[in-house]
Amino acid sequence: MSDKVKLAPSILSADFARLGEQVVAAAAAGADYIHVDVMDGQFVPGITIGDGVVRAIRLHTTLPLDVHLMVDSPERQIESFAQAGADIISVHVEACTHLHRLVTQIKGLNVRAGVALNPSTSLETIREILPFVDLVLVMTVNPGFGGQTFIPQMLDKIACLRELLDERELKAELEVDGGINAELAPKVVQAGARVLVAGAAVFNDKESISQAIERIRASCGG
Repeated sequence: MSDKVKLAPSILSADFARLGEQVVAAAAAGADYIHVDVMDGQFVPGITIGDGVVRAIRLHTTLPLDVHLMVDSPERQIESFAQAGADIISVHVEACTHLHRLVTQIKGLNVRAGVALNPSTSLETIREILPFVDLVLVMTVNPGFGGQTFIPQMLDKIACLRELLDERELKAELEVDGGINAELAPKVVQAGARVLVAGAAVFNDKESISQAIERIRASCGG
C-alpha cells in the first residue's frame, strides 16, 4: 500500500461556465485525479451531469477521470462513461443487485472499478467484493449535494476499512468524499484514507485553485 496521498478535486463545486479552464488549473496545481460526481435525481435527489461532460473535460487533461456514479441501475451507464474517457468508475453497493457482475463489466472495458458506500452502509456489504475492486469510496456525507459537513463518526469506518484492506493485503485505494478540507485532511489520512475528494475546499471564491490544493496537501504532509 502506497503512503502517497492523492487529491481528487470534485468538479461538482467548479464553475461550469469555466469548467475546462478550472480542470486545467487543478491539474497544474498538482491534482492526481479529477473527480466527477454523476447524479440522476433517483438514487440521490440532485441531477448533475452525463457522459458528455466527461468527454468534454477529457480533452482538457490527461489526469485520470474518477467517475462516481450516484445512479440507479448503473449497469446502463457504464459503457457510455467508459467510452467518454473515464479511467475509474465507482458504483454504489446500495444500487447494485449483482455487484460482482458489474465490477467485471467495468474491468472488461479496461477501466478501474470502484465500489462506493453511503455513511449508513456497513462495511460487511463489501467484504466479498474487496479482492476484485481497485478503489473503495467511503462517503463521509450523505450523497446528493455539495458543500455538506463531514460526519465525524466516519473516521472509525475509514480506520476499520484500512485495517481490513491491510489484513488481507489488498491493494484497493481507500478514497473519501464529503466535507474534506485542509482541517479534516490530516484526520482522514491518519485514519487510513489515501485518496481525498475535495469540492468546495478547492473550487471557491476565497482562494485560487492552486492555493487551495497546496493548503490541503500541506496539511496532510503530502
